[in-house]
Amino acid sequence: MQNKRKIINDPVFGFINIPNDFIYNVIQHRYFQRLNRIKQLGLSSFAYPGAQHTRLLHSLGAMYLMSEALKQLQQHGNEITDKEFDAALSAILLHDVGHGPFSHALENTLVSGVSHEEISLLLMQKMNDEFDGKLDLTIKIFRNEYHKKFLHQLVSGQLDVDRLDYLRRDSFFTGVTEGIIGSARIIKMLNVKDDNLVVEEKGIYSIENFLFARRFMYWQVYYHKTSVAAECMLIKILKRAKYLTSGGRKILAPPALRYFLENTIDKKSFLSDNSALEHFVSLDDSDILSTVKVWASSEDKVLSELCKHFVNRQLFRSDITQEPASIEKKRQLITQYKQHFGITDEEAEYFFFEECISANTYNCEDEKILILYRDGTLHDITEASDILNVKLLKNAVSKYYLCYLRL
Repeated sequence: MQNKRKIINDPVFGFINIPNDFIYNVIQHRYFQRLNRIKQLGLSSFAYPGAQHTRLLHSLGAMYLMSEALKQLQQHGNEITDKEFDAALSAILLHDVGHGPFSHALENTLVSGVSHEEISLLLMQKMNDEFDGKLDLTIKIFRNEYHKKFLHQLVSGQLDVDRLDYLRRDSFFTGVTEGIIGSARIIKMLNVKDDNLVVEEKGIYSIENFLFARRFMYWQVYYHKTSVAAECMLIKILKRAKYLTSGGRKILAPPALRYFLENTIDKKSFLSDNSALEHFVSLDDSDILSTVKVWASSEDKVLSELCKHFVNRQLFRSDITQEPASIEKKRQLITQYKQHFGITDEEAEYFFFEECISANTYNCEDEKILILYRDGTLHDITEASDILNVKLLKNAVSKYYLCYLRL
């Protein structure tokens, strides 16, 4: 297939060039194109109506930033061959290919014991067979098995281009300006020392802004109480549907969704049964949302009520606390739902959900953001920064969400 200078007009970064036929063919593959039917922020549009951008658009933006980062590293004298360049681009393009619709809701209900990273790797391996081994180096970089470690760090690390794109892009589409980062300046400050990605001393303040923006976006957008409530509701809907199906109840669902409702799918299933992977890549947001609309008319009281409230945005209320909800509070909720809907104790539990959410903005034990000083020495950002709060970003913050239907 001949590349005819394909250009994509991205609302965040402007024109993005597809550099060659190999990258064009990766983008055109059906596994990658499925990401155009999956929202990047899942159910966050319930809180931020502008959050309608897709995982495909995010992956293209990350590819653009990867290209800019690799060019910058080359200018500093770091050798990156054309083959390595293309492999890094394809690795970041495919880093999210294993995401399902509303990823976390799906991972908590229809699929168990397998992460989207593991599914991404399985899909890359299948694509590699179709591409006659041309993704060998891509997979090595993705798995951190290539001798140039910094290439993997650009794909998955504390300062990878994945984060540089999604913070900037999610800020743009949600309108949350506090999440905007100077991705171009950060990339200009990148270098490599001892096979590790580092940031030159002049970039300290940009990294500080990056860390604070990430912390803000986690609690203001990704863990926004409305987004969490909507996701909890969808988890309950899918769990109820799976429970009914496992009990022999026939409910309407697209073939791919029905497969996951009727079968227990875990990591072993994906590794041993090709049909699990094929059904997975047939699922996207439209399958889930259209089915939820149909289930709103279900004969099952629990399923129909949950779906009607979800479709009409009558979402669970979210109470955020520092401690778990009391047993008495949960008993009160169960009693209310039993009386209101005329259901059992077990059925009443579908109408509330408790989750502890933890996040730390910077995990230096996993991997550090290293600042390169003019004398050649390296220091962790928490040591290099003169802002005390940067040190606090290492500490995990936990919050308890009690999400429940208001009557």
